[in-house]
Amino acid sequence: MAYIKNLQQAKVLDLKKEVPVEEEQILSKTLVQREDLGVTIFSLDTDEEIPVHTAPGDAMVNVLSGEALITIAEQEYLVKAGETIVMPANIPHALYAKKAFQMLLVVVKPEVDK
Repeated sequence: MAYIKNLQQAKVLDLKKEVPVEEEQILSKTLVQREDLGVTIFSLDTDEEIPVHTAPGDAMVNVLSGEALITIAEQEYLVKAGETIVMPANIPHALYAKKAFQMLLVVVKPEVDK
């Protein structure tokens, strides 16, 4: 059973090739989706945005290429390729593609009592 979906296993991969930037588009590929964890690769073309929203867990953005203007609780951060930022749970945040960018998003949510 594969726990990480939509990627070849036991192979060296360039995540930027998994979700290429396409003109005027936001693309994504979900790798893990559980109640307590989400892992998704995104690409956003220049001037595309993910509007203000909240998430029930901490959301870590690792920018793979380009530049993202990330707003967390009205504070703006310019995050470039190779850099990472964590958006805290339940705090409003938004992402804007200052330059076309790709990111690996990991959202860690509270554990579910079983």
